Amino acid sequence: MTASTGRRPGKVLAVHLNYPSRARQRGRVPSHASYFLKPGSSLTGSGRVERPAGVELLGFEGEIALVVGRAARRVTPAEAWAHIGWVTAANDLGLYDLRHADKGANVRSKGGDGFTPLGPILLPAAELRPEALRVRTWLDGELVQEDTTATLLFDFAHLIADLSRLLTLEVGDVILTGTPAGAGVAEVGQRIEVEVDSLDDPTRCTGPLRTDVVAGPALADWGIPPLVDPATRADAHGTVPDPALTDDLRTRLGRVAVATLSVQLRARGFDTVSIDGVRPLTPGTRLVGTARTLRYIPFRKDLFAAHGNGHTAQKRAVDNLEPGQVLVMEARGVDTAGTLGDILALRARTLGAAGIVTDGAVRDSAAVAALGLPVLAAAAHPAVLGRRHVPWDVDVTVSCGGATVQVGDVVVADDDGAVVIPPALVTEVLAAAEEQEARERFITEQVARGAALAGLYPIGPDWEPAYRAWRAALPPTHDPASPITREEYR
Repeated sequence: MTASTGRRPGKVLAVHLNYPSRARQRGRVPSHASYFLKPGSSLTGSGRVERPAGVELLGFEGEIALVVGRAARRVTPAEAWAHIGWVTAANDLGLYDLRHADKGANVRSKGGDGFTPLGPILLPAAELRPEALRVRTWLDGELVQEDTTATLLFDFAHLIADLSRLLTLEVGDVILTGTPAGAGVAEVGQRIEVEVDSLDDPTRCTGPLRTDVVAGPALADWGIPPLVDPATRADAHGTVPDPALTDDLRTRLGRVAVATLSVQLRARGFDTVSIDGVRPLTPGTRLVGTARTLRYIPFRKDLFAAHGNGHTAQKRAVDNLEPGQVLVMEARGVDTAGTLGDILALRARTLGAAGIVTDGAVRDSAAVAALGLPVLAAAAHPAVLGRRHVPWDVDVTVSCGGATVQVGDVVVADDDGAVVIPPALVTEVLAAAEEQEARERFITEQVARGAALAGLYPIGPDWEPAYRAWRAALPPTHDPASPITREEYR
């Protein structure tokens, strides 16, 4: 680095999320690039990195690094690439155990000495097409990351121009351009290798940037200590934890009435979790899934011109759905313009989405309903999106039908409407709902046989033994909320 630029590297600017594959792992797709700083003292070449004793999660992220060759201030995207002198491989190392200390800023978690290896060969940027580069990472010889710059959320020209709006990019500054899916954790004794090459000419290659993980001394007692929980561990290993919905929980939630879940949520103080004013396009629809979110803002001509065309937040939200997820749209209850049409609904169904909920309108409603994708909406309306809305944010906390919805919340819907269950409550609420419906099934059978309601609804002490006996006699595989057939009794 020093030999190529003639000076010590200065700023190290790193992008938080830039590859769609990584964004899907993180469960959110940013509308704009965001950055953090790493100190120049974190830069090194191939060699060793210490994992302090008592620290569990040393994360690695293979990246493409851009080295500024000509100062840039207020440059346009068209001018930006001319200010990059070299391209090389980088490993954005970090201690996830310390992220809680400086979350977002990453001062301690990613700023340690030797936590930004670069190299070993700097490729002249003028000889490369920025959209035709590849980054690969190996852990102990196993390929764990591979992606190309053709997929970036924010291309290199955008990053350079964006940063130069407010600060001067000086010669020798480094821009880390994001990591694709597959980043993970390295243990003591393991080797990480990162390599960048040109898709036009694979001989234009940085060669392997090698980092060996070695044991280091424990951190001093002063300062915030390392902290790891299941969410941090999942994040470090590149997975998005979904503890709320196993296959068994999905199946069981699909058998319980939304009205029953609403009762159990209210009993726990959650009285504003129904998504009001939405109904299924197709009667008999059942929907169970984890939430992804999309927010629309009121139409404004200049904002729609900037955000309402091309691969908008609306299209990104749909394109990044994964199997079993529900896209929840905040449309402010405005049902006089469509927020979903048949093409987007088809894309969601193709991706395996569990459904879509919007407190706005659906256009092409008959075609959407015919797809078989569970969709709940406030109304049908023929007008296009731009009559009332600007697609704005993806995977942020939203308000839909008066309910707050966060990414990862569990959404359950039927003909009565939809409710939102915080993930931590799913198991408890479901078990209570199943018990409630079993009791109601027993009560229904007794009333059908002529029993009076007094002492039976709700079940009182005189009826409790009979209920317990009835429940114990059910076949082990029977859903207690469903009617018993004659064959099951036998």
